[in-house]
Amino acid sequence: MASNSIDKITLIRGLGLLAAISIILGNVIGTGVFLKARVMTCNVGSPMWVIVAWIAAGILSLAGALTYAELSAMKPEAGGEYVFLRDAYGRVWSFLYGWMQIFIAKTGSQASVAVAFAIFLNDFIGGDLKKTLLTTNLFGSTFEITTLQIIAVGIIVIITTINCASVAATGQLATYFTVIKIALILLVGVGAFIFADGNFAHLGMENTGGACEGVDNSVKYGAAGFTFMAGFGAAMLGALWGYDGWNNLTLVAGEVKNPQRNIPLALIGGTITIILLYVFVNFAYFYVLDPTQIASVSANSSVAREVAIRFLGAGAVVLMSAGLMASSLGTLHTSVLTGARVPYAMAQDGLMFKSLGKLSEGTRVPIGALLVQGVWACILAMSGSFDTLTDYVVFGSWIFYALVTTSVFVFRRKYPNAERPYKAFGYPIVPIVFLLVAGWLLVNTIWTSPKQSFIGIFLIALGLPVYYYLTKINRAEESGEK
Repeated sequence: MASNSIDKITLIRGLGLLAAISIILGNVIGTGVFLKARVMTCNVGSPMWVIVAWIAAGILSLAGALTYAELSAMKPEAGGEYVFLRDAYGRVWSFLYGWMQIFIAKTGSQASVAVAFAIFLNDFIGGDLKKTLLTTNLFGSTFEITTLQIIAVGIIVIITTINCASVAATGQLATYFTVIKIALILLVGVGAFIFADGNFAHLGMENTGGACEGVDNSVKYGAAGFTFMAGFGAAMLGALWGYDGWNNLTLVAGEVKNPQRNIPLALIGGTITIILLYVFVNFAYFYVLDPTQIASVSANSSVAREVAIRFLGAGAVVLMSAGLMASSLGTLHTSVLTGARVPYAMAQDGLMFKSLGKLSEGTRVPIGALLVQGVWACILAMSGSFDTLTDYVVFGSWIFYALVTTSVFVFRRKYPNAERPYKAFGYPIVPIVFLLVAGWLLVNTIWTSPKQSFIGIFLIALGLPVYYYLTKINRAEESGEK
């Protein structure tokens, strides 16, 4: 239980197993599986290495899910990772994790997905939607407000409002969106194998002269100065971005029915399902298009759309735009649902403003946390800075993934007799493998993107003065009450 409960109203365990799995699939399956094949082909050159990268990233995510399953079954509380870090390493580390989620990771992701929805909507209606409403100069940089940003803000407001309903209703909506996402992947994959004119010989080819628009030479196969490890590391990061979000179920662990059973089943089953879907659809891409064709797909298009055009014709553009719109909405919905539980849990511990830790009497959801999260996501969407911020925080995110994973060793040592309804499969080998690969990714990121890595650490460290300020306020209020 939280150490400093604000009121007597508690969260409702309204999410069943299907809803829990849907939250994982809804968070993970976004646009990455439709977009990343192009860049990954440019990184490693051959289809089989692209497939290997997807499988390796999937196994790494599964190793993390197996470890998180033990932690979540042991501590099924709102905030998930925040709770694990608090109980293993103390309040400072858990606050910095929460700060990163609120300030950059969750809200930046929500802004990015909302703008992506607006872009897909613009494509769906023929490209006539985007209009520039305001252009000005701020601090030497050009600042522009477009209709797409206004639409993005509008959709954040709508999804945030929907999430103010009961968690059972929002969980059901997550299930509907997830069905649409899976159907889209299966449509592209099955359609490619049945109706498109493809060739399995493409799997044995290499990219030779593909355009590779926007891909840096240091991680582009065949370019001067390229090394395979740098290229494969970049492809792995791309694939991991496609898998990112498998951990988000832990954030709503306090609202899952029978959490000791359903959370491990959802984490493991959901992650395995995603691996199978991703590998299947990537085989379909390379069956229809050879690697040079995939590497030459425009950065403004998607490999999935180009494949669908081969068997659906011009109708594929409308279909894929509609499908990507639905996929974006599903991702935004589950991100808003799970993200608000972090500031809620922090407020319960006195590490965030108290109003964020209160639940609605009617729906039993943290409306204050939802609204603050929504407002900040809207600001990021209007500023256009979300892509830069989320690029910087990728490095920091993996630091916290690693820290959370190490907490399983801390808890096994500190609480050897604690009830563990589920124990991590392959312990200690599986979490150690996860940590070793995570460490390699962190070192590789520092080596290839030192500026982004250290700016990411700096942005997270900015939370320290906020932590001490909020702690001081909380102590003063507690002293006043005594």
